[in-house]
Amino acid sequence: MVHSSWFSSPFVGKRRTNLNNVFDNRNRMLPVPFESNNNQVKSANIIRIPMAPGGGVCKDVIESHPKTLKYDVATTKMDKNITRVATGKHGIQSTNGVHELLECPVCTTLMYPPIHQCPNGHTLCSNCKVRVHNCCPTCRVEMGNIRCLALEKVAESLELPCRHQNLGCHDIFPYYSKLKHEQNCRFRPYNCPYAGSECSITGDIPYLVTHLKDDHNVDMHDGCTFNHRYVKSNPHEVENATWMLTVFNCYGRQFCLHFEAFQLGMAPVYISFLRFMGEDSEAKKFSYSLEVGGYGRKFTWQGVPRSIRDSHRKVRDSQDGLVIPRNLALFFSGGERQELKLRVSGRIWKEQ
Repeated sequence: MVHSSWFSSPFVGKRRTNLNNVFDNRNRMLPVPFESNNNQVKSANIIRIPMAPGGGVCKDVIESHPKTLKYDVATTKMDKNITRVATGKHGIQSTNGVHELLECPVCTTLMYPPIHQCPNGHTLCSNCKVRVHNCCPTCRVEMGNIRCLALEKVAESLELPCRHQNLGCHDIFPYYSKLKHEQNCRFRPYNCPYAGSECSITGDIPYLVTHLKDDHNVDMHDGCTFNHRYVKSNPHEVENATWMLTVFNCYGRQFCLHFEAFQLGMAPVYISFLRFMGEDSEAKKFSYSLEVGGYGRKFTWQGVPRSIRDSHRKVRDSQDGLVIPRNLALFFSGGERQELKLRVSGRIWKEQ
């Protein structure tokens, strides 16, 4: 028996069927089960189903193979009142299949509206459509400006776990809210706080502490008070030089002490500040003070450590720390002012 019809949707069959029974993750057609009136299950081998006008006539070649299948279906309630269907040997979990359909074939990330498709039904995200110069990467035809509204509608009905589930986030979100959550998820990996180079390493706090010690040779200290001396033979060389990063283990948490020289407008300055290795909400539970001086003078700063979620450059450029003009730093250094010798002391405490 041969049927011919036009379709502009990825749905097929006489009843609602799982999308992953229709396409695989490269938009190839797969067998779709359907039911007859006598409760027997037959398989339909779908040869071709274009998803938009211009793709040709659909031809469904159906080969009937009567089988009586017993589905052992159990429904389990998940968080947020989401119902998942766990099927038996012949069943397929629908969430995974739809999830694959929503993956862009080029960048492999989930697609968000507008989702584009070529005349032959191959889908692509809007960013990659520009990257491939409006040429379908699957069949090489011109993409045009066709939107896959059916797939966008399917995505609306989905609820998926956060991508950082393996790091501790167990919440489930509507598809179109998932991306926004993941950008601010408190379980997302942290960037390496080392400022001396553009380090691309990310991870959780224990991993980054080990990384700083082993790969960047950062000094590690236990305790909540410190007294550091910074020496530079030629203090007139500034050029945004990063000097020092020290990590302190205090109250069972880790803090990064930065000290560096940089150009503030036309004036060379030195700055020291503290960053907290954790979330901003946790950082606000602590305070710290920094002090530099000499010859009976003293320059102090008191503030709240910034989370390493804020980049080193962002904290530095906001001047949220102890900022010392070079002339004052050289005065504290004494001598002929030909060498920088600064002693910076400080302490960290927990607010009650």
